[in-house]
Amino acid sequence: MSAITQRKQDALTDRLASMTLPEGGAWITEARRAALARLKSMGLPGPRDEYWRFTPPDTLNAAETPEAAVLDHGDETPVFSDFDRLKLVFVDGVFRSDESSDLTLEGIEIERLADVMSTDIHWAKDLYGKLETRAQTPVARPHAALNTAFATEGLLIRVTGKIAKPISVYYRHENATSDCYMHHVIRLEPGAEATVLENGPAAARFNKVMEVEVGDGARFHHIRAQGRDHERRAVTGLFVRQGAESLFKSFTLTANGRLTRNEAYIELTGPDASAHIAGAALGHGDFHHDDTVFIRHEAENCESRQVYKKVLQKGATGTFQGKILVERGAQRTDGYQKSQSLLLDDDAVFLAKPELEIYADDVACSHGSTTGAIDEDMLFYLRARGVDKHTAMDLLVLAFVAEAMEEIEDEGYRQELVGRLEAWLIRRRQE
Repeated sequence: MSAITQRKQDALTDRLASMTLPEGGAWITEARRAALARLKSMGLPGPRDEYWRFTPPDTLNAAETPEAAVLDHGDETPVFSDFDRLKLVFVDGVFRSDESSDLTLEGIEIERLADVMSTDIHWAKDLYGKLETRAQTPVARPHAALNTAFATEGLLIRVTGKIAKPISVYYRHENATSDCYMHHVIRLEPGAEATVLENGPAAARFNKVMEVEVGDGARFHHIRAQGRDHERRAVTGLFVRQGAESLFKSFTLTANGRLTRNEAYIELTGPDASAHIAGAALGHGDFHHDDTVFIRHEAENCESRQVYKKVLQKGATGTFQGKILVERGAQRTDGYQKSQSLLLDDDAVFLAKPELEIYADDVACSHGSTTGAIDEDMLFYLRARGVDKHTAMDLLVLAFVAEAMEEIEDEGYRQELVGRLEAWLIRRRQE
């Protein structure tokens, strides 16, 4: 065993020393044991791992949870509060039924993982840990396997029709040393349609996995606003499998956070499927944000888009690692990838690794990655028309991230996040 492998195994041994595999029914026990075996074969990630070269994993690996102060949000209401929605509240990873809506809604079944994990059979058996397992190749994702093995809370959602209102999951952080594992499983039956909204800081350290199966002709929208508590750390995994003529769209807005790594793995397994995944991140100071995305085209005539924008200043670091893989036989693939950063000073850093791997000959795939500063000509143009410098800078930032935010189809949700983004920019002027 090499010294590097030994260090990864030692880190895992330390992490698991105080953890016990949760008890449950036959289906989930089997999935957990398989996940633990995967994890032990990998070890925890190290700084020399190919896809961790840009992001230090030490605080995510640590046996002790790094403390994260709870931010006083004052009178600011949580994101999406003004929308008619099915609200589900978790505080430091624990479900709060007294603050949540009734789980009954036409066209959908919602259960808690904590309530069903003692059963011997459940529809989630076909998905829990299965999509995460597929995502381990070709890139190892140890923290996702750790989640599958030890998560005891999450939502199991089966959508059978077109849902009248969005499912809104609100994560609240109240304990400065909370270490939270949550695992959501979502299945959309053929022709179904649903929107899931997520927001909030969740915990001092948050490990979340969401596995989504989008059936033939189904449509799934996912909009996420990662919380403002700055000292929080998070690693998330979004694992998706799509059927024929299905649509999957996901957008994430991140402002603040000491360390955030969002991983995504999307498989387009049926013809004429479409997958759009996008994000906007705004960082200031000791901020590190990592988007690691892998899209696998396995069927003909499918489309995918990756659009990521990061605005960084005062030492903030942003990372993008994105790949489009086109398998043999996936003819007439349309794959698009763009990652861009706007550095507001000389101390900010952006690191990018865009990749294309193509085994079909009838494709249209492209990728581009750029880093730059504020356009001085545009800034001068606005200042010359009476716009003060701070407002002009904010307008240019909003224009820069607009392409990513346009991936949100619903105008109301998009404007809600634009408003929150404007408020973040105004707060940063005062620091």
